[in-house]
Amino acid sequence: MRSTIARSEDLRGLKATVMGLGLNGGGLASARFLAESGAIVTVTDMKDETDLADSIAALEGLPIRYALGGHELEDFRSADLVVKNPAVRPDSPFLQAARAVETDVSLFLRLSPSPIVAVTGSKGKSSVSSAIHHALSASGLRSFLGGNITLSPLSFLGRCGPETPVVLELSSWQLADLKGLGVLKPRIAVLMSIMPDHMNRYSSMEEYVADKRLIYADQDPSSYTLCNRDDPWGSSFASETRGSVLWYSDAYSGMPGAWLEREGSGRGYFSAEADRASAEEVLPADLLVPGRHQRKNMLAAALACRAYGVPAASVASAIGSFAGVEHRLERFAELDGVSWYNDSAATIPQAVGAAIDSFEGPVILITGGTDKNLDFEPARAACAKAKIAILLAGSGTDKLKAILEKDGVVFAGPYDDLARAVEKAKAAASPGDTVILSPGCASFGMFVNEFDRGRKFKDTVREILAISR
Repeated sequence: MRSTIARSEDLRGLKATVMGLGLNGGGLASARFLAESGAIVTVTDMKDETDLADSIAALEGLPIRYALGGHELEDFRSADLVVKNPAVRPDSPFLQAARAVETDVSLFLRLSPSPIVAVTGSKGKSSVSSAIHHALSASGLRSFLGGNITLSPLSFLGRCGPETPVVLELSSWQLADLKGLGVLKPRIAVLMSIMPDHMNRYSSMEEYVADKRLIYADQDPSSYTLCNRDDPWGSSFASETRGSVLWYSDAYSGMPGAWLEREGSGRGYFSAEADRASAEEVLPADLLVPGRHQRKNMLAAALACRAYGVPAASVASAIGSFAGVEHRLERFAELDGVSWYNDSAATIPQAVGAAIDSFEGPVILITGGTDKNLDFEPARAACAKAKIAILLAGSGTDKLKAILEKDGVVFAGPYDDLARAVEKAKAAASPGDTVILSPGCASFGMFVNEFDRGRKFKDTVREILAISR
């Protein structure tokens, strides 16, 4: 069952169970919002008080009951409303016992008056979402950014209004939780490239992509669906949506939308009529974010802003000033002519190739981690280009190591100690080299998540570089 909540006042007095407090803000924001709205809140999590100490401290003073270290069926049976973490499978017996199930995103969409710009895809969605938000804000529009980017939209719901656009990055799991609710009706839906991911959760690519399709399921002709002309799934999305389709592509295609000149190496242009003669420049030649794949990402962001109504000149200026996102090819250190990049959000093999191809000089690649039942063949050519591949321990690394050995690629490790991997990278690097952490794998095992992995990598590098001075 689903709830019929239409106003924040409807939450007052309801018994609400938050399933999964977590460490990244979603459960925390849900618990805070429900408690401040007058609900009777229980928070339950498989982790205990020690693991969740920081999240619990952030909720200090609120009337919340905690049931940690495991779930009790009665906390779900007796609740009027359960708010789940997206990582929890919908067939969980605890959710099956609940009267009504929501997520922080579905609650936000029920209650927010803001126009929505929604972004999904396998890779690039965080960079694109952040760039759209940056450009809208730089163009004078008060806007907010939330969703899968680890900021719950419930945290800013009270500041939303009909004139404040909200950019939502949505994962396949978050979209799946919205199926059939009729609450996601984005003014603009952006579909990034689709690649195999989460194959440890999905039985097939078709099942995975079916969740991505939900981003435009309830659009109407007054809205826009932005599709990647160069992606095999793009035409399928365009044929299904009821929204008006705009394309973005590596080159001029004669279709309405945006394209890059000189096969992806230059400026980007937009034409609603697919007319080159009347095209407007929306992407400048010089960007602060590196890599051809990021130029394509920025084109998608520029197209979304133009579709929202931002003038082309403002879009080009704003996108040109976008400096990127943490954990996505993030340049954070340089010493003795060696640049260090954190690309911890690269959690599929294809992302490793995009990272390597972003640089012309020698690259020292730190890669590997936990497998998600993915094919590592797409990382093969990238690893072969690296000066040396330094491997982090994990089940995915075992598969990758076999490929490297077969190809005769120089590698070191696997290391189950991040400091040893960084020390090896430092020793192998020469002036002019670039060191990139681009794992192509999940983080679980050595780290809590990819954000924990990226932060610990940066801290470790800074510590080791400071020691070496």
